[in-house]
Parts: sequence; structure tokens; C-alpha cells
Amino acid sequence: MDDTMEDRPESQTMAEEAPVEGVFIPPSVNNERVLSGESYTHLSAVPATLTADMGTECVLGVDEAGRGPVLGPMVYALYYLPLPMHRSLLADTHHFDDSKALTPAVRSDLMEKVCSPETDLYQHCGWATRSMSARDIAAAQLRANGTYNLNAQAMDATIDLIQQVLDQGVNVREVYIDTIGPPATYQRKLERIFPSLSVTVAKKADSLYPCVSAASVCAKVTRDAALDVLYTTYAGPEDHGVVAWGSGYPSDARCTTWLKGNMHPLFGWGNECRFSWGTAKELLEAKGAPGRMDWPEPEEETDNMKLTGFFAEAEEEREDEMVSWFGRRVTGEVF
Repeated sequence: MDDTMEDRPESQTMAEEAPVEGVFIPPSVNNERVLSGESYTHLSAVPATLTADMGTECVLGVDEAGRGPVLGPMVYALYYLPLPMHRSLLADTHHFDDSKALTPAVRSDLMEKVCSPETDLYQHCGWATRSMSARDIAAAQLRANGTYNLNAQAMDATIDLIQQVLDQGVNVREVYIDTIGPPATYQRKLERIFPSLSVTVAKKADSLYPCVSAASVCAKVTRDAALDVLYTTYAGPEDHGVVAWGSGYPSDARCTTWLKGNMHPLFGWGNECRFSWGTAKELLEAKGAPGRMDWPEPEEETDNMKLTGFFAEAEEEREDEMVSWFGRRVTGEVF
């Protein structure tokens, strides 16, 4: 994906991405870090059934939420549990599915169960998120002249999350990951990094593998809650009007209307905005934002000047001054 241009979702996708009111606030949402524009990782404790036997073989799924929007973080999440319980606990008992196929209320309820100590999901399963702030996503793209694109950032987030779970001593054997781009290249790279793991990267993995479905719920609920926190800087803590900016996709009329109506004349927007997205750039340029600087072209005769040239010129001027002060040089002809 060209990171200066945003994804072009269907209207159904935009409706699914629109944040909702009253979402459960999971521990993966750190208000202070979200508001400051910081990217950060949240790791759950290793569940009790695994700490009792760290040799238990586990399955792990990875998915994301918020890749395309110009507003808010992109959240990568993973979810793991004992292999024998993979489908029976997640699919049969709790009916996890791709987060887009679940209603906001169901997603919120599932996430609350994941975080409640008295539930079987809490006792048998672990999870983690990497919240990549809009500020950091844009800064990385702009600073590296587009070489550190969204795909590269997403890959690094995935690798980092998996490694941190492995570092906790969890015996992960199978890994399933949802992908947007070509899965084969993605899978080969992960297999080289984690040669002892069985890695499967597939499109629509969030609807094929329950652990990826659970990860998609963790990612989506975390992102929605983070958006709710970010909106308080505009509407106040009592006003849950986050729906005013809609899905956050630039092709969503609610989003572009909000961006136009809330653009600061000097700073543009706050930490909720990905300034590297084409829509944000175009709006800033259309408004003549003062942050843009057009440097004059250098004059032709100075194009090839070197720093040593200034020293040479200074030495010549000093020599001329000494000649004029003490008189002219005496040549051999005088004698």
C-alpha cells in the first residue's frame, strides 16, 4: 500500500470501523499514553493453566484493526491458548468470529470476559496488543521518506509481539496470522525468524482460525476504546460524540467533514491524525498551512562552492591587507 494514500474501503467496512459508545475499556488502553501519542505494548499475564505446566503446547493468532483510517492508532493483537482447547473453547463455547462479523455489543462482552479473572477465557488464555499511534505511524513514514512503510511497521509489530510471548516462556507451537498483502512472502520471512514454529499466514484468517478471531476482537475493542479516549480532547469526557468523525477513513464524508472543521490553523490536528496520509496533506496544503517551507533555489555560481573555498578566500584577503599595510613587495630587480 502507498502509505501517502489511504485504503479505499467499501461502505460496509466503514460502518464496521465506526467507533461505538459504551465500549468496554480493556487494560490495553492506557489513557495517558494514548493522549500523548505514544506507541506501546500491553501484555497480559501468562494464564494460570500454563504457569502450572509451561510445557503445554499452545496455538497463537495475530490480527490487526485500524490499518486504513487517517484517524487513530493501528492496533496489532495476538491471542494464545493450549492447542487442545483451540476450537472447543473459542469457537464452540464462546463463538468467537472475525470481529467485523460480530456486533459491537458482542465484541465488547467477549473482551470483558477475556479480562475477567473468574472466566475460563482468563484462566486458560493470554493476549497482547501493540498500539501504534497515528503520530508515530506518520512520523516513521515521513522521516524515512516512505521506506519504512505501513507493511514494514506491521511486520515489526507482529515479530515483536510473538517474541515477547516466547520470552515469557510460553510454549508456542502453531501460529496463524491474518494478512492483507501476499501471504507467501510474509510467511517465509516469519519462518526464517521463528524456525521452530509452524507458521500459517492466510487471507481471511480471522474467519478461519478461532485464535485469530479472538485476536481481531482484542485489536478492534482496543482501537475503539482508544478512539473514545482521543475524542475527549475535543468533546470533553462527558460527551461520547466520537461518532462525529465516523470510521476515520478519508472516503467517509463524516471523517472529511470533521477534519475540515477541526483543523488548527498552525498545528493541523492532534495525536489522533496520521499526517502522512494523502488526505491530511492535501487539506493542509489547501489551507496554506504555515508549516510548509519552500526553499529558494541556490544561485548557479554557488552550486559547487566548498567550505574550503571560504578559508582560501580569507587567506587571500589577509595577504592583500598585509601588503597594503607594510608596503609593496621588493623584487629582485630593485637590487
